[in-house]
Amino acid sequence: MAEFDVDLFVIGGGSGGVRAARIAANYGAKVMVAEEYRMGGTCVIRGCVPKKLFVIGSHVHQEIEDAAGFGWSIGQVSFDWATLVANKDKEIARLEAAYTSNVEKSGARIVKTRAVLEDAHTVRLATGEKVTAKYILIATGGAPNHGPAVPGIEHVISSNEAFHLKELPKRIVIQGGGYIALEFAGIFAGFGSDVTVVYRGDNVLRGFDEDVRKHVRTEMEKRGITIITGCTVAKVDKHGRDFTTHLSSGSSIASDQVMFAIGRHPNVANLGLETAGIAINPANGGIQVDGWSKTSVDNIYAVGDVTHRTNLTPVAIREGHAFADTVFGKRPVQVDHATIPTAVFSQPEVGTVGLTEEEARAQYSHVDIYKTDFRPIKATMSGRDTRVLMKLVVDGSSDRVLGCHIVGDAAAEITQAVAIAVKMKATKADFDATVALHPTASEELVTMRTPTARHVRQAAE
Repeated sequence: MAEFDVDLFVIGGGSGGVRAARIAANYGAKVMVAEEYRMGGTCVIRGCVPKKLFVIGSHVHQEIEDAAGFGWSIGQVSFDWATLVANKDKEIARLEAAYTSNVEKSGARIVKTRAVLEDAHTVRLATGEKVTAKYILIATGGAPNHGPAVPGIEHVISSNEAFHLKELPKRIVIQGGGYIALEFAGIFAGFGSDVTVVYRGDNVLRGFDEDVRKHVRTEMEKRGITIITGCTVAKVDKHGRDFTTHLSSGSSIASDQVMFAIGRHPNVANLGLETAGIAINPANGGIQVDGWSKTSVDNIYAVGDVTHRTNLTPVAIREGHAFADTVFGKRPVQVDHATIPTAVFSQPEVGTVGLTEEEARAQYSHVDIYKTDFRPIKATMSGRDTRVLMKLVVDGSSDRVLGCHIVGDAAAEITQAVAIAVKMKATKADFDATVALHPTASEELVTMRTPTARHVRQAAE
């Protein structure tokens, strides 16, 4: 009789857990996956995929407006929110079925129930069944964080509910200044809502390059989005179907929807972590792991947003794959968390990889900046008042490109390709030696020859 019921028990059917389960099963492991809600996790069900579909849909309004400059005469158009939501739901259901099918095809078994740790090798299912496992992987992801409770917090929605609203809000207040807040601000504005963004910091997109932050805010405000910084929501009152949002500054805003997007926290509650002896990282509130994604308990690992290292779907997938390779494939693999490309599907779009100017100047003695801000070719005919930002951060001593930051159409697509070069430690000379692809916005990345700024850090005397 086998010592354990399964070789691997995965808690969480999102991107990281699914990849780990499939790869481990392919190595011959007996695998069980528990998912209490829907297979696919945050990204597929209530995150990047439905969000990107909404972003694409909201762009259509701008395309219609821009068409006149190219000779198109488009008559009266209308938009139906219910149709968008229904079609999105259909696509998410298709993806969920594909995730489920791929796991089952690998030979792993899915149980649609909650799972809680009883000890280092035992998991108790909500059905009452107990399963023993040689290894356990926790991949429960994260959830929206509403922050400190304010009066009227019960009236506030998160990004989860935003995907299922019965109707498009005419006016919406969004608190937050990161990825989710700005992406939904662009989505709702694109569909015609009056949008106000409220953020406690001095400017949106904290942690991004300063030039990116300024450029994005300017462009969003050009598109009619109101951005209020330096204050927070203090109270939300409901009057019938409408709301009044009271700000810490003393002013108030009327709307028919209020959304908080002020961050996400790791899903660590009520999993039995304390019972199993699993440590939480006090710095970020996620499960504490080492470079191999191993927790403080030898046979228990954790990947993805629940560790609160880098909350990005491709990172969770890479971590899940590396775990399975290491533990079941006997091929030790560690994930390199440096130089991870990321995108914000705000409007305008942001793509970035590597160091910001501020980070580079803190780490390197000589930093050269190459930056351009220009009107894209489409705007010359559409008449739209918009500009593209492209910026390279270069080590002035070695000539290595340390970071690339783009704001504008297709920024994410461009950045994915540039990330390969940055990961390979390409130099500015390598960029300069590459023939430009004309006419594109991205050709600016290989035609910027003169630094716009050079920074030299003086050695301490």
